[in-house]
Amino acid sequence: MATPVHQEPAVAAASQPVGAPPYDAAVEEQPAGRSKRPFIMAIMALVLLVGAYYGWQRYQFGQHHEDTDDAQVEGDVYPILPRVGGPVLEVKVQDNQVVKAGDVLITLDPADYQQRVNSAQAALAAAQANVTAARAAVGTAQANVSSAQSAIGVSDATRAKLQKDLKRSQFLRKEDIIPQSELDAVQANLKSSSAQRATATNQVSVARQQVEAAQQQVAVAQAIVKQRQADLDNALLQLSYTAIKAPGNGIVSKKSVQPGQVVQPGQQLMGLVASEKTWVVANFKETQLTHMKVGQPVEVEVDAYPDQEFKGHIESLSAATGARFALLPPDNASGNFVKVTQRVPVKIVLDKADPEHPLRAGMSVTATVEVK
Repeated sequence: MATPVHQEPAVAAASQPVGAPPYDAAVEEQPAGRSKRPFIMAIMALVLLVGAYYGWQRYQFGQHHEDTDDAQVEGDVYPILPRVGGPVLEVKVQDNQVVKAGDVLITLDPADYQQRVNSAQAALAAAQANVTAARAAVGTAQANVSSAQSAIGVSDATRAKLQKDLKRSQFLRKEDIIPQSELDAVQANLKSSSAQRATATNQVSVARQQVEAAQQQVAVAQAIVKQRQADLDNALLQLSYTAIKAPGNGIVSKKSVQPGQVVQPGQQLMGLVASEKTWVVANFKETQLTHMKVGQPVEVEVDAYPDQEFKGHIESLSAATGARFALLPPDNASGNFVKVTQRVPVKIVLDKADPEHPLRAGMSVTATVEVK
């Protein structure tokens, strides 16, 4: 059995590395190193507790909320389209200018359309003159009827007198007071009177037909007047279209027209972004719609205002997924089928507008719906 070797302090000191602390000091520092471990363990435990609490909160939040960042601000954008063609005379607005409903935005050269108005006015005046002439013709025809009816009256009176003369002449002839020639003359005059009455009766019939024809001419002339009036109204309407006006309040955007440019009907000249009302369209996954209903509260975070939250509610849910409105909607009945989670547009209306934080169409937002 070996006997332990006891070194002298001087030898032990000599065996230590250069610059190392004395042996007694190293022995005394060991308890101080072990005293930091409980503190580190406490910090780690606190971090785990905070992480677990935060995770639990997020889990509970996720159970009662649905959110998506596939959302954007929407607003009414009115396309400014000319209804008539022609050269642009004046552009009265600039990009990003605020305008009100009825303000004139663009003026087209009205010379051609003014000429059409003048022509339509002349045609209307001529048609109205034709109505006056047709009414005068009706008066003339009615006067002819009266004249023919008077001729019938004269014929009847003459015939009555001649019938009396005939009876008298026949009596006188029997008495041989007058010659046969006088009796024959009276009989001839009576026949002539009957013929004149028949002629007058025919003239009355013809005159009445002339009255009806004249009245029809009046109706035709009045119809032509209505047509000419419609032509004039249309020409005036076309003339009014040379002043292109704002359909509502908004801000001018994407102006692409200059004076002197010749435009065509239906050509988009600028856009007018309505400034009165905006809303949010959020495209939620179909799996997020299980408990989503109209009227549920929504919190909206706008990327442009990261420190500002907007309150709103669901106004409506789309009746179809966004893919159904695509240019080429998917047809799962043909080819290889790959299931893809679809998204459904949800319209969100803000409870109140914030003038200090205006929302502009197209802004990106994050929408969070409280579903439970």
